Amino acid sequence: MIKHETAPNSLTLLEAARLMMNDSLSEHDAEVLLANAIQRGELHANVKRWATEQWEGRQLPGNINRLETYLLRTDFEAWRARTHPGH
Repeated sequence: MIKHETAPNSLTLLEAARLMMNDSLSEHDAEVLLANAIQRGELHANVKRWATEQWEGRQLPGNINRLETYLLRTDFEAWRARTHPGH
């Protein structure tokens, strides 16, 4: 597995998805939730998108690159508190 280093105050979309995982929410499902929130403007992110021919793994809405899209940890936590209280 490739490990990407991020600043302490930011997360990749993949790292944020892993923080959301639980028995009823898979990594990919969490990634899709995050990507949809980004696409709707509910969650701010520094987005990098794949060109269709570059895609790796399971596709996310908007061709968002899960390894090179970054969220501020505070934005992620605020969004998570609004949309998934208690988690």
